[in-house]
Amino acid sequence: MTKLPEPADMSHAMLIGLLMHLGGSYDMPADALSVDALGTPDGSFHAVELGILEDGQVRLSVVPRPSGDAGGLQFRGRE
Repeated sequence: MTKLPEPADMSHAMLIGLLMHLGGSYDMPADALSVDALGTPDGSFHAVELGILEDGQVRLSVVPRPSGDAGGLQFRGRE
């Protein structure tokens, strides 16, 4: 990775990267995209966190979305 996308494009970039790594497609149950699966009790959606690991790989994790409109990007240090 040389330059990260802007925050508005990060989820899309992570999805494309993950799908390409998995061979271009991934089968999952349709209810994995339901509001109950994607949302939180207060109605906000989850966010994706990018972590950089010691071996140079990256970890994508689902985390609760920060409240408000200033979510942006958060980077975790090497784990």
